[in-house]
Order: sequence, then structure tokens, then C-alpha cells
Amino acid sequence: MPAYGPAHGSRHKGIILIAILAFLLFAVRWLSSLAIEYAWWKELGQVETWFNLFLYQYSPLAAATLLAFAALWLTHRLGMRFGGAHQAEARLYRLAVSLVLLFVAWLISAATLENWTVVRYIGSRGLPAVASSWHDNVFGKNLGFYLFDLPFYSALLGYVLALAVVAGVLFWITARGWQLRYRMAEVRDMRELDLGLLRLPGGLESGIFRTILTLFLLALAVHFFLGRFDMVYNDHGFMVGVDYTDEHVVLPLQWLLVAAAVLAAACAWLRRWTPMLLLALALPVAWIVPRLVSALYVKPNEISLESPYIDAHIHATRSAYGLENRLREIEYKTQPGTSIDVNRHRNLLDNVRLWDWRPFHDTVTQSQALRPYYVFHDTDVDRYTIDGQLRQTLITPRELDISRLQGANASWVNPHFIYTHGYGVALAEVSKLTPEGLPVFLIQNMPPEISTPSLKITRPEIYYGEVLHEPVFVRTAQEEFNYPSGDANQKSRYDGSGGFPISSVGMRLLAAIHYADANILLTNYLTPQSRMMIRRQVLPRLQELAGFIEWDQDPYLVITPAGRLVWIADGYTTSDAHPFARLTDVGTPINYIRNSVKATIDAYDGSTRLYDMDPADPLIGAYRRLFPQLFHDVSEMPPEIRAHLRYPETLFRVQAALYRVFHMTNPQAFYNKEDIWELSRSTSGQNSTAQSATPTYVVATLPGEDKPEFMLMTTFTPFSKENLIGVMLARCDGEHLGERVVLALSKQELTLGPMQISARINQDQNISKDLTLWNQQGSQVLRGQPLVLPVEHTFLFVEPIYLQANEARMPQLKKIVLAIGNRLIYADTYDEALVQLGQGATSTAPTAISSAAPAPVTFTGTAAEDNARLARVKTHLQKYRELTAQGHYVDAAKELESIEKELNR
Repeated sequence: MPAYGPAHGSRHKGIILIAILAFLLFAVRWLSSLAIEYAWWKELGQVETWFNLFLYQYSPLAAATLLAFAALWLTHRLGMRFGGAHQAEARLYRLAVSLVLLFVAWLISAATLENWTVVRYIGSRGLPAVASSWHDNVFGKNLGFYLFDLPFYSALLGYVLALAVVAGVLFWITARGWQLRYRMAEVRDMRELDLGLLRLPGGLESGIFRTILTLFLLALAVHFFLGRFDMVYNDHGFMVGVDYTDEHVVLPLQWLLVAAAVLAAACAWLRRWTPMLLLALALPVAWIVPRLVSALYVKPNEISLESPYIDAHIHATRSAYGLENRLREIEYKTQPGTSIDVNRHRNLLDNVRLWDWRPFHDTVTQSQALRPYYVFHDTDVDRYTIDGQLRQTLITPRELDISRLQGANASWVNPHFIYTHGYGVALAEVSKLTPEGLPVFLIQNMPPEISTPSLKITRPEIYYGEVLHEPVFVRTAQEEFNYPSGDANQKSRYDGSGGFPISSVGMRLLAAIHYADANILLTNYLTPQSRMMIRRQVLPRLQELAGFIEWDQDPYLVITPAGRLVWIADGYTTSDAHPFARLTDVGTPINYIRNSVKATIDAYDGSTRLYDMDPADPLIGAYRRLFPQLFHDVSEMPPEIRAHLRYPETLFRVQAALYRVFHMTNPQAFYNKEDIWELSRSTSGQNSTAQSATPTYVVATLPGEDKPEFMLMTTFTPFSKENLIGVMLARCDGEHLGERVVLALSKQELTLGPMQISARINQDQNISKDLTLWNQQGSQVLRGQPLVLPVEHTFLFVEPIYLQANEARMPQLKKIVLAIGNRLIYADTYDEALVQLGQGATSTAPTAISSAAPAPVTFTGTAAEDNARLARVKTHLQKYRELTAQGHYVDAAKELESIEKELNR
């Protein structure tokens, strides 16, 4: 054996050396990443925010772990003493147990406490009254209590209960284990397990055990006390929150449980074990009695008893989703036969969106990419003042996708030093077309060709966007590719403040270790002025900066009057803790949402600013107290940026989906589901399949207003029907940003909905003939989503029709369909359609009624024959009216033909 000693020792030394090297490698990699993180946060001027994030992420768990460890260590020590052990014994054992107890303390803390629950509770202290002005009508607690206090108290209670249970088990195991330490041989020789071994003599009389049990029962009493507030989340199917049974039966019984738990705690402390059975008896009583009362008394009288609670549920849900304030509901009486004064509404009609964003996006990709490595990731709707007039536009940035550049990765220099950024945008008015049916661009090509003096671009380079790679290095010895120009490429050098310095050997070494890329250290292209750019994509950049905010997946680009390109992104604060409010699923269940944050990112230098848009939101109020440097008041937002803010589509979708049901504020109507709405449907796309209409940005004029404005709009129909019943509009301009207006249509008058207009288009002989013909000649017909625009006392429906070749996705706008009342206008161009609209031209639909004065009809038969013919005409006319109201336009056209035959006899 001694001969093998040196080899055995060498093996151990080798393992230790490998372990040390692995630890050093991990430490160096971690320190390198930490240094890069610090440089990035310093670039943004948010080092204090970074430190705070680190502190908030780990300090609550660390403090809870240390506190739990101290309690468990003391419990173990008292257990050893109770078991007869001496502290001088088994020092190695006590060291090992301490490590185990530290791990168990961490498990308890991590399982019961969520860091952000604790942090938000701390940040919510001292919020202004406006942030918690909402109160529930049962307990009188404000919203802040449910968003911050109750989750914190519940988490703290779970922590105490878990700690008490583990401490009790630990005390029993430790004490009994040490009591049995001299009987281990006897235990090993037992053939059958003696359950008496599990008994801890004198355990119930021990002070520590009674203390643990008393604390557990008191924590249980607190659990029953807090359980009263959990009833505001009870889902009863027809409503959420406290109902009649909860308030009149469950609440008193909950107090019974609280009293029973407190009495049991006192009995445990006084060693009176029998009265503790009262708690065991109270539990089944609290479970059975409410169900009996609900089944025997409440259910037979549900609507009368539950009305006030349903009312509370309705208004709480509307408040939670932002439908209670800044929302105006207008009774909108339509006059379908009303004509439109085209000249009076010229500003509105000139901004009708003829280009659906999908066909526009395909067309731009074909006509403006110019090189295969340029992509247009997304197209967004915005508005600009062009030549003194408000104009709705479509804008899409031209970004560089390095994966589409053949051979770009063959050289390490290409993606990191040369191909670093996108270039310029394509921007067009939504209502302008070339004679070929293509967009009329206000900004196009490279370098940007701008056809209006109202716009300019001074920095077309896009270093921060949605389709980018990293890291890239700027201000280097290597010129960057700027844009292609004929057979040559234009070069440039970065002249902004984006990125952080990377010229020193130390920083290059740290970056090389962090990215596992030795080329960063070895390259000769870096100069003393060189900078390194990371986190260049808009959403990951914002997620890293403020991950506690839910960021909208659709940032959009705007052009400032100074010619800068700036990204705007919407941020939401959400929660599932609003009392009485209905949950909805947006990826995660929520019942509270606010668009409380707008973020801006300069596309050239990456400067990032976050603005607080809703001082009344308690969540953003808490975050501002936690991160004082991160957020800015909305008053600090530059006016040129504020002019391009818009109501976010994601929030609007959520609100529209809830408003379908919660527009009913009468409890009885809500309970009976008397007036549920649906999002309207339409046929659009290539296959013209019916689908729910998506919210659409439009320029429209509200009733009572004279000035068109930029708004987000969606339409509603009654449940299982297709006629229009309501229109929701979200205002975006100026001080009206965030206001919602709902146009509620009369239920006694039929107003055609988008699906019915689509049906009329499908059934029109001229239109259907064209669509069928085009779909058979190597091309595809694409139908845009119908726009529904309120104009005076009627609605104007606009549906563009595009033609796309099978070989290339470059749609051209070929036809325009306008519908107003019973009129259907089908024209080659929008201008022609407006001329017909202004002249009151006859519809091409089979249901149209000629605007010319009808020739007088004379009957030449006998009186009996004339009366019979007149009766048949009246019958056909009545059927025609009924079929038109039901949307059966083909059958209605047949009735018109029958009338014509009768009149021509």
C-alpha cells in the first residue's frame, strides 16, 4: 500500500488544481461580464439604477435567508440541549449541520418570498393620494393595499408558517436523535420498527416546542384574517369579488376561524390541549355553512341579492382596464341615406388609408430594399404635417440584416467594423397612388430623396433598431459601409456618442473574455477613439434597462423636425391583484393594465429616455421611488416627440375585448347577458376569409368636432349578428391623448357592418366578375380590411382591392370600393370614387336605387288586374326590404327584378 501513496496524492493534487483553475476561469469570466455591464450602464447614465437593480434582486432573499438561518440554528441548538448533548461535542457535526441549515433557510426564503413583491412594497410607502384613490366597497381599502400590502403580508405569512413548520420538525429530529444516540445498537437490532421511538419525551412540555406551536397557530390566525381580503378575487362565474354569501356568511365565519386560531395558540402556550379541538371543529363549519346558504337561499334569489355586488364587479373591471375614466359614450344616431359633402370633408377624405400596411410592406420590400441585405422589418402608421396639412403616413425603416449578405461572415472584420448599420426610411402618404397603383413616396431611395420641404433627414444611419447584430465597433481605422451607390459603395465614419470606449488594452481583454473572441484583443483596427456598441435592438435594450415594465412588441420610428430618427416604444404596468376585476389572458393572466411609460431611443446614438405618462398609476409611482434616475416627467418630453405619440394597439385590443361585455353597466342586463357585443368581422387578405377586424389607425372627425384627428379605431356588432352596433375610437393628438370615445348606435335602426358590406361587394356582379377574372390570370386578388369612418350622421366604408402577381409579392392597388347607406361605388381610382360620392352617383350594386326621377307608371288593365298587380308589387317590395335588412342582397335583387317585370307588363 505505501507504494501507491505518492500516485494517490498526486491524483488528489491534480483534482484540486483543476478545481482551482475552473474557479478562476469562472471568476475571470464573471468579472469580465461585470465590467462590460458597468460600461453599458455608464453609457446610458444609469449606473445608480444598475446598482439598485442588483440590490433589489438579491437583498430581500439574502436578509430572509440570514433570518431563517438564525432561527433554525437556534432551534437546532435548543434541540441538542433538550436531547442531552453538550455544545463541546461533535464540532464537525455542528459545522456540517450549519451548512445544511443555511441551505434549508435559502430554500424556505426562495420558495415563499418573491423579491419584487418585497421591493414594490418598500417603494409604495408614501405614495401620493391620487395613486390610491380607488377604494373597494366592502373593506374600504385602497388600490395600493391590494397591489402592494396584501401580496407582501401574504408572502411574509407564508415565510413565517414555513419557517415554523421546518423549525418544529428540526427541533423534534435534533432532540430525538440525540436522545437515541446511545441506543443506536439497540435500534439496529430491532426486527420490527417500534413507533415509540418517534415519541419525544417531554416534547410538549418544552418551551421551545410550545413557542414554535404558538407562533404557528398565531400565523394561522393571521392567515384567516388576511383570507378575508382574498375573497375580492373569488370567481363566481357571472362576477368576480365578494358576493352576498361571502359578505353575510363567509366573513363572520372567517372571524370565527381567527378567534379559534388565537384561542388554540393561547391553549398551546398554557398547555391546555383539549380546547384546541375547537379549531378542528370550526374548519368544517366554515366550509359547509356557506354552501348550504348559497344553495338554499341565494341561488333562488340570485339576481336581486347579487345586484350590488355585480355593480361593484362591473365598475371595478372598467376601472382596472382604464375604461372608467377618460371614456365618453355617445349615442350616435345614423341617417344612412345622408350624402357626404366631399369639399367640406376634404381634409378627412384626403387621409383615408388606401394602403393596408401588409400590401404596402410587400410593395416597399420589392421596390425600396435596393439590395438583398436590406430588410423592412415592420411598417407603422403615423401622421405628419405636410405642407401645412395633417397627413396620415406609412413609414418603415431600412435595416441591414447581416445574415442576408453573402460572404459577410467570411471575414471577422465585415460584421464588426464594416456592415454596422441600416440606412434611411421609406415613407408614403396612405391615400396617394401612382397611375400604376403603387405608393407615392415622400421619402425613398439612398441617399434619401425627399419630395416635400416639410420633412428632412440629417442622420439617416440606423445604429439602433429592430434587426441588428452585435457587437460592432465604430470610430475605428476601418471605414464603415454606409449605402450602395451604383457600382461603388459610399463609406462613412461614426460621429455620435453611442457605445462605450473600448480602446484600452484592459477593456479589449475584458470584452474578448466576455464574448470568447480573441480577435477583439488582437485586431489593429481599434483606435483611441473607438467605441463598442451592444444591446442595439430596441426591445432587448429596454428589457435590460427596465425589465419590470412590460414592453410593447411594436416600437415605431419617427422623424423629428431636426431630421433625427427616433424610436418610440410603449411600456405597460400590469398586475393580477386588482379586487373585483375580471382576469384576462395576455400571455399571462392580468386584471390591471396601464400604459404608464413611453420610451424613446435615438436610432443614431442610442440615447434612451423613459417618461412617466400616468402619475395616478400606483405601480409606476412605486417604481419611480425605487429608481429615481430612470424616469422623467412627461413634461420633459420634447414637443416634437410628443406630437407623434399614439394610443398603443395592444392596450386598445385588451380594452375593446373587455368593453364588449362591460359596456353593460346595468347589473340585471349584465347578469342576463342581454347585450353582449362582438368585434366586427370582415373578409380581407388573399383568400377573403372572414376574420375579426383588427384595430386600425385612422384620421377621422368625432361628432361635434370640425377638425380631423389621428385616432385608433375598432368596430362592434351584436352577438351572433353582423350589423354595426358600436365604434370605439382612441384619441392620440395633443392633450386628448388617451381619451376614448364610443359611438353607440341605436338598436332600433339597422346599420350595415363590415361583414355585410363585404357580402354586398362579393354579390355585386361587376365586382365579383373582376375578382374572378384576376384570380385566374396568374395573379392574386388581395382585399384590404374595410375602414369604417364616421362622417356627419353616417358611416363611409372604404375597401381597397389590390392585385399581386404570383411570381412576386408586389401588390398594386387596382380598385376602390366605397359604401355609404345603400350605395356602393366601384371605381378604378380613389379620385373617381370621390367624384361619384360627391355627385350622388348611382351604385353599381344590384340593390342600388337609381337617383334619377322615376318615370310615371300607368296601368292599362282592368281595375281588378291593376289591383292584383299593385298587390304583387307591394309584396315584392316588402320582401325586398326584409331581405336587405337581413343582408341577403342576392335574393333582394331578385325581388327588384320581379317588381320591374310587374311594372313593365
